Amino acid sequence: MSENPRIAVVGGGPAGLMAAEAAIAAGAAVDLYESRGSVGRKLLIAGRGGLNLTHAEPFDRFVMRYGERARIVAGWLREFDAGALRDWARGLGIETFVGSSGRVFPADLKSAPLLRHWVTRLRAQGVRFHVRHRWTGCSADGALRFEGDDGEGLRPDATVLALGGASWPQLGSDGAWVSWLQDRGVGVAPLEPSNCGFDAAWSPHFAARHAGHPLKSIAASVAGETAPALQGECVVTATGVEGQLVYALSARLRDAIARDGTATLVLDLAPGRSRDQIAIQLAGPRGSRSRSEHWRRRVHIDGAKAGLLLEHLPKDAWDDGARVAATIKSLPLTLLRPRPIAEAISSAGGIRFDALTDDLMLRAVPGSFCAGEMLDWEAPTGGYLLAACFASGRRAGAAAARWAQEAVKEHEDDSANV
Repeated sequence: MSENPRIAVVGGGPAGLMAAEAAIAAGAAVDLYESRGSVGRKLLIAGRGGLNLTHAEPFDRFVMRYGERARIVAGWLREFDAGALRDWARGLGIETFVGSSGRVFPADLKSAPLLRHWVTRLRAQGVRFHVRHRWTGCSADGALRFEGDDGEGLRPDATVLALGGASWPQLGSDGAWVSWLQDRGVGVAPLEPSNCGFDAAWSPHFAARHAGHPLKSIAASVAGETAPALQGECVVTATGVEGQLVYALSARLRDAIARDGTATLVLDLAPGRSRDQIAIQLAGPRGSRSRSEHWRRRVHIDGAKAGLLLEHLPKDAWDDGARVAATIKSLPLTLLRPRPIAEAISSAGGIRFDALTDDLMLRAVPGSFCAGEMLDWEAPTGGYLLAACFASGRRAGAAAARWAQEAVKEHEDDSANV
């Protein structure tokens, strides 16, 4: 073969960077194009509170976090699982540790050193970076076009698209690629918010008093489902609720709203105690204490939890211990809508898997591969999002290099026979 095949990777997030690494390791020459002024911006933002790379739970449980896409995503993860990801980070000089929740973090919790070491290594391996190159689709003959480019376009031997979903558009993931691919006959499921907050119909008094306050040590479930409640915490916002516990249920809540118009999040404000125990504790003498002080001392309900009770119960039930106890154990919170996708941590929907080969190549656009959040899968926070982005990027990049090598070889064979 006279020269290495040329791969264009469009998108400089985790999936795109991993695709570039896999493609160059397979013998391709790689150019990476990023719409913003630097790569990995969403990775940096996500790591502000500690970069959650992956999760250490057993593989069978790990892949179930991907719901209906578990079987497909499992295929990627078998090639690049949590252990392999930790070894990869170690190769960058970044040691990791497993937290008490099973989440895996860099030893210093930071994302910037990992990204910096990664980009340095990619440059040393020969990846050429082109920032401020916003992809605007392909010309009629398949050439890649970029904003402001008046030339003939770029014609690599294969392409990997890793353009993200539609969450955090200010960092580059704006979903603009959807119409471009649909115009080429690619099936795309509508992009929807995932790992997102939800709106509730707070009274002005409750919103003003409790917005920004946490609801700690609670359990939550979705009304009408048999799945066990999840324990954790969330935060009251000016318009509703958000946070780890809500994100874990966001797909089910979003789907319930789409189906029924609203969803009911059932909160257990005291998961360590039974309804009868709470009723007995509330029945104790209140004396001269205020109602809020009585709740705080007797059943440890105060702050936003107490505000929720007052928001939900009619005034004539505030001193009814049995009704208060029942509501503490099962407070139905009506959710009206998910917050806009631009605010979501991630997005659901994307390129349908029947539009892709197992190697993540677009059936309608041979030689174009896709990876990361632009594919039709979703997962909760906890390391699952990044793990699948890394693994899909690795598969797409390696497959693009193989495809390009075959395409170049066929071209050379055809030329030799002329």
